Amino acid sequence: MWSFSAWRRKRALARYPIEPEQWQAVRERLPILDGISDEEDHWLREACILFLLDKHLTCLPGVEPDDEQRLLLAAQAQLPLLHLGELNWYQGFHEIILYPDDFKSPQRHRDASGVEHVWDGEHSGEAWQQGPIILAWNGVLAGGGWEAYNLVIHELAHKLDMLNGDANGLPPLHSGMPVDEWATAMQQAYDDLNRQLDNNPDAETAIDPYAAENPAEFFAVTSEYFFSAPDLLHQAYPLVYRQLSQFYRQDPLARLHRLQAEHPAYGESHA
Repeated sequence: MWSFSAWRRKRALARYPIEPEQWQAVRERLPILDGISDEEDHWLREACILFLLDKHLTCLPGVEPDDEQRLLLAAQAQLPLLHLGELNWYQGFHEIILYPDDFKSPQRHRDASGVEHVWDGEHSGEAWQQGPIILAWNGVLAGGGWEAYNLVIHELAHKLDMLNGDANGLPPLHSGMPVDEWATAMQQAYDDLNRQLDNNPDAETAIDPYAAENPAEFFAVTSEYFFSAPDLLHQAYPLVYRQLSQFYRQDPLARLHRLQAEHPAYGESHA
């Protein structure tokens, strides 16, 4: 897994075990993990240990995560990889920079007439090509529920997208996933969202209007919804949900439906 050889992996897992009580506390803070199997839980637990050994957390003043909170971050990061195999999906970066709150980031954009615009944008996260991920710690702690929000998954979706080069909304698809089917599903939904916002910039869209910024953000936002509000995504854009289900090899909507069958009011906080 990742840069870990088999013997190093075994040694690391033995050296840094997670106590059952601590893992249970993490699970209780992450409802989006509800319904995963015991086998998936075991994989995720080990994956968290290896992720925290492989990635360095650089904490700015005001951010002092304890062991449970570090696991909270790692579990959200590893959920998308649950069934993607032993490849190094999070390659190309080794650092996660944690700000206490949203931060200002220099932005540049050249318009159609060639004029370059420069400004400071306020962000809660960024993913740099061949560079670190930057996360607002308050955003990390706010994720984990069925609430159509997950900063960690959003930014790491950008990293998956960047495995093919610049982020463009097309991560490396698995064998048997035709690119034209992916492109058609994503483009149609992206165009639909933009049409709604062109007609009414204040429209109450089914998913976060930030997804209309560009194809890369559309992939990141819909990945976020796929894990944290699969019912909303499936209702709005079922073909997008289907493509993401094939890519991530998961079906969070089925998990949510099983949980709701057992507890009818379960997971309705985003409704």
